[in-house]
This record gives sequence, structure tokens and C-alpha cells, in this order.
Amino acid sequence: MPFCEVAKQQTSLDDTVDAASSSSSSSNNNKGIKIFYKTYGHGPTKVLLIIGLAGTHDSWGPQIKGLTGTERSNDERSNDDDRMRAIDPNSSDSGGCGYGGNGIQVCAFDNRGMGRSSVPTKKSEYTTKIMAKDAIALMDHLGWRKAHIFGHSMGAMIACKLAAMVPDRVLSLALLNVTGGGFECLPKLDSRTISVAIRFLKAKTPEQRAAVDLDTHYTKEYLDEHVGSSTRRAILYQEYVKGISSTGMQSSYGFDGQVNACWTHKMTRTEIELIRSAGFLVSVIHGRHDIIAQIYYARRLAKKLQPFARLVDLHGGHLVSHERTEEVNQALCDLISASDKKMNPHVWTNFPKESSRWSEKGSLLGKTCVEGKTDDICSTVCVIEKLHLSISYVFGLFVFMFEYIQRAIRSRHPARVGSSLT
Repeated sequence: MPFCEVAKQQTSLDDTVDAASSSSSSSNNNKGIKIFYKTYGHGPTKVLLIIGLAGTHDSWGPQIKGLTGTERSNDERSNDDDRMRAIDPNSSDSGGCGYGGNGIQVCAFDNRGMGRSSVPTKKSEYTTKIMAKDAIALMDHLGWRKAHIFGHSMGAMIACKLAAMVPDRVLSLALLNVTGGGFECLPKLDSRTISVAIRFLKAKTPEQRAAVDLDTHYTKEYLDEHVGSSTRRAILYQEYVKGISSTGMQSSYGFDGQVNACWTHKMTRTEIELIRSAGFLVSVIHGRHDIIAQIYYARRLAKKLQPFARLVDLHGGHLVSHERTEEVNQALCDLISASDKKMNPHVWTNFPKESSRWSEKGSLLGKTCVEGKTDDICSTVCVIEKLHLSISYVFGLFVFMFEYIQRAIRSRHPARVGSSLT
């Protein structure tokens, strides 16, 4: 089984990241931590895939096949393939992008707290920064100096942290269904979302979890489509039940820890500027009907990363990588190709030029509001933003209260949560 022992890579990592403050805490957080991973394909172009909350490495299946042209991991390749590569070490897979490269090697892994990776028991051992260090340690373990970093949902938050921590090791950055963490993780407050949330909390079996996951990940329109004599919902339901049953149930430690990582995630202006100053291209890919990660926040993050970011707005839900596989894979291949060609960011971005001045515009808006010289539009924006924050705050208090009660119950009857693809 391919595992990366994070602590073994920690010495070199501490020399690079937060050397003055993190060596002792990092050692404690990573003591005994093993990250399970698989690699796919061969070639000089490296791609690291970081999955989201409660997801495992195989959640990237459609993208792995789209990028490498194969669904088989390298440790599952036949002896004939190994012999051919021993004869010709420079041989590489043709890849699935078809952008004219010399082959792509992909690595997908289980985050700490999920799948076959280690499951720390303390919430403090789960933050996007700590998990970004896991990913960097994995790159070191693989001998990858640089890579394209692609993340989904919580994995996209981790990818952002990684990009800010070691920007010189990032060739490009793809953020799928991302938010800025904290209150931005809260879903839309409507009857459908509340119903899904209640069903999610009540789900105790793979069958119950599969049913609610479908409504969380996909649009109703997509699920109701007919594929032969069955609906897509019926087909996916069977696949989800099988997948959740085979990977096992996520422990409450892992689930609570990963939720904590999302809730405490925040990208500071300094971190955003570190990413922008590195100069690599960014693709923010989102399903416009995502009920978990609202596209408003993804668009706002993309604007902050101007002029290096392109927003790919697709008709889909939270798991847009599965619902709109062809479009997502094409967007990822376009990003790799544009990065290889060193495309001018002003040609890459699809935002108006003025959007790149996000910080100045934000500062200007603040000044004009204070000075009372804005028009009705500015006032309306301020009111709406305050109202949204107030609602989010109240909802957040509810979440904290529910979590406290849930923790008390779990202390008597430890619960396990089904694996997901988020």
C-alpha cells in the first residue's frame, strides 16, 4: 500500500514553511500521520488532486481518466507495462488532455481523517494549513518539485493554503466549488437546503446517506434524466451505496475534524497577494446551482486573484466535476496547456480589467460609505451584506449549539458518518 509518512518529510518542510513557529507544533500534529495515495499515468507533467470533506481519492475518477487516459493506478498496472518502462525509462502515457504534452502523472490521496489515511482524534489537528502541509509532504515524498494543484470544495481551500505557503512549487491552481471558509461554508438558507441538512444529520446507514448525498451533489434536473429505462438518480443511488459501503463509514473524529478545517479556514490579504505575486494561472470552476458552496463566494475569490484567474461557470451542483465531466476536464486541460505556453494572464482571464483592482475598489467603497458620498446602490449593497452576515451569524450559533449537543451524545454512543464525495 502506498503511504506517505508526513513526519519523515517534516524537517525539510519546516525549513521552507513557517520555520520560526511551526516546527514543534507540526511535529506534534504529524506524529504517526500516514497519508494514503495513488498515482496514475506517467510523464513530466505532474498534477496533485486534493479532494473535499468526507471524500476519498477515487472521488476524482472522472478527472483522473480525463487527464491521464486511464482509470488504473500505477500500482495496478500489468507486469508488461512495468517491463516496458524498465526497458525505456523515458516512455510516458499519452494522457487524456490531448493538448500536445508529453504525458501527465496524477496523484490523488485521502486527506487525514478519511479513507485509508490516519485519523487524528483532536480537532486542533485538522486545519487547512495542516492539511496543506500533508499535501506538500506528499509532493516531497513523490519527489515532485512542482505540480499543478487542483482542489475540490474543502480540497480547494487546502489548495489555496498550499499555494500561499509554497507558491514557487505551484504550476497552476484549479479551485472547484470553492468558498472562503467560515461563514461562507454555510449553505443557502431555503426550504430545500434545510430539508437536505435534516436528512443528512439523520442519515445512519449507507442507503440513507446515499439518498441525501445525491440531492447535495447534483441538480434535480440531472438526477431526473433518463438513462435507458432508469433515471440517473436510480443508477447513481446504487453506485453511491456500493461506494459508501466499500470505503466504510467515516469516523466522527474525522468528520468533526474536517468540518473544523472548513469552519476555521480563511485566506488573508497577505496570502492572496502571495498567490497573485507568484504569477501562475488560476481556474475557478463552479456549479452555479451548488447549494453547499455558493457561487457568489467563488466569484469573489476569483476577482481577488485577478488578473490571473478565470471563472468557469457551469450548469451543475456541488459535484460539478461529475455532473459536467467533459466541460470540467476541458477546463483543467486548458489550464495546463495555457500554463505550459506561459499565456499572458490578461489573455487568460475572462474578467473585465477593472475587476483586477479589487483591493482598491474595496478601499474606495469603504471610504465613500464613511464619508456619506455614495449613491443608493452603495447603501443597498452595505445593507444587504450586513443582513447576510447577521443571518449567517445566527445560523452559525445554531450550528455550534447543535454540535455541542451532538458531542455530548457521541461521548456516550460514538457515531460514524458515511463517506461522501464532497
